[in-house]
Amino acid sequence: MSEVHIKDNESLDSALKRFKRNCAKSGVLSDLRKKEYYQSPSVRRRKKSEAARKNKSKGRRYG
Repeated sequence: MSEVHIKDNESLDSALKRFKRNCAKSGVLSDLRKKEYYQSPSVRRRKKSEAARKNKSKGRRYG
């Protein structure tokens, strides 16, 4: 659970910005997107393999 305590003389906007950054760093939103719907293990493996292939080809292009 991400928490942000508002400091003295801090605006709500800057506290909200810190909260969003904190959530992004901890991976809350990405985890939520992963758990949004069920994927069978075979589908998860296939997507992971496709992502690895895609990343590998990107590395060759710019490396």
